[in-house]
Amino acid sequence: MAQTETRQENKMGVEPIGKLLLTMSTPMMISMMVQALYNIVDSIFVAMLSEDALTAVSLAFPIQNLMIAFGVGTGVGVNALVSRHLGEKNFKRANSVAVHGLRLAAMHYIIFAVLILLLVRPFFAVQTTDETIASYGVTYTSIVGVLGIGMFAQTMLEKILTSTGKTFYTMITQLAGAITNIIMDPVLIFGLGPFPKMGIAGAAAATIFGQLLGSGLAVYFNVYKNKELQLSLKENPFSLEIVRSIYGVGIPSIFMSAVGSVMTFGLNKILVAFSSTAVAVFGVYFKLQSFAFMPVFGLNNGMMPIIAYNYGAAKPERIMRTIRIATCAAVGLMWMCFLIFQIFPSQLLTLFSASDNMMSIGVPALRIISTHYLVAGVSVISISICQAMRHAPFGLIVSISRQLFVLLPVAFVLSRFGNVNLVWWAFPIAEVVSVILCLCFVQYVLKTEVKPLFHNKEP
Repeated sequence: MAQTETRQENKMGVEPIGKLLLTMSTPMMISMMVQALYNIVDSIFVAMLSEDALTAVSLAFPIQNLMIAFGVGTGVGVNALVSRHLGEKNFKRANSVAVHGLRLAAMHYIIFAVLILLLVRPFFAVQTTDETIASYGVTYTSIVGVLGIGMFAQTMLEKILTSTGKTFYTMITQLAGAITNIIMDPVLIFGLGPFPKMGIAGAAAATIFGQLLGSGLAVYFNVYKNKELQLSLKENPFSLEIVRSIYGVGIPSIFMSAVGSVMTFGLNKILVAFSSTAVAVFGVYFKLQSFAFMPVFGLNNGMMPIIAYNYGAAKPERIMRTIRIATCAAVGLMWMCFLIFQIFPSQLLTLFSASDNMMSIGVPALRIISTHYLVAGVSVISISICQAMRHAPFGLIVSISRQLFVLLPVAFVLSRFGNVNLVWWAFPIAEVVSVILCLCFVQYVLKTEVKPLFHNKEP
């Protein structure tokens, strides 16, 4: 019975695009915004401990981001390939890709747990000489790294659900994990009720609890609700060729996020020369930025399997309509975020117990950095278009160019003038370069991948 169901036309190939994009993206937007909210709440409670604790979490971000890069990047590869093979009606291949995704998630967890145990202290020693900040950072990073199996499992299982259009269940897993984290944060940080006061270790432990619950629910939904795939290790033996296929799409996405870790590490080094407060401001911005971008990333997660499926099914009209609607929606969302950052910067900073010094640095920082939101929606959608149609390396080129070849060098040069406010202008400058590259790459992809589909259609 299950096999017969999988051979029916998936909704991604027949449902009206506007409705389809809305129904697939909305659950992802909601869940990812809640996901971003718990990151913000996490930092709000950490800031109540001290500004040093907030700075430590900001310095830990590159490691956390690198873990997420491997989890999400590999998941992107699995998502795109499973959707494409389902569009081609190659169900055996789709199953095998999904199972290999789970194997790779386990491998990534083991590698990161070992590396963090060995390198976490040298990592913080390079960034700060403040013993308090370093101690906070080592404690927090050790817990989220060594016990982070839930993050890798949840991320991969959610991408598998998304690849078959089951975004509603992904929303449930993310909401459950995020809400658990939000509830446990004050309980474990400040020792409410029968729980001990754990301080910054409590913030890390709350994150772990949320990830484990989310991954447990994701296992349940994949086994009992995702009937288009049968995730059997026994029936899908290891294949190096499939691993290469997954990384062929996923590695550019991994590097795109990993480059963000390098950029954050470099910018922290630039900002710490001004003050640890400047580093804390940058950390706060990144938490707020995640909330601003998550709706667009949710839209992306709904858009990518639709494009990949219809690319595999050779339906170019549906591909183009998906791109047009998604781009308009992304630009509109980012403009709304731009207005919020321009009008309410002090209110946003107040959430993080900002001191007068932090406020004086943070208000202009939020207003200057957020100017790049005016065009950022185009960049985000463009990169995903390339990923969905076998041109993932283009996204990597854009990410490296933007963050390593433009943003960091420009920030370093501007920092030489001795005014921290000038450093923030590196963000809009880098985004302009990113948009120009993205438009060139998307034009090429549409010309080489989508245009031939129109010509090959039967009259």
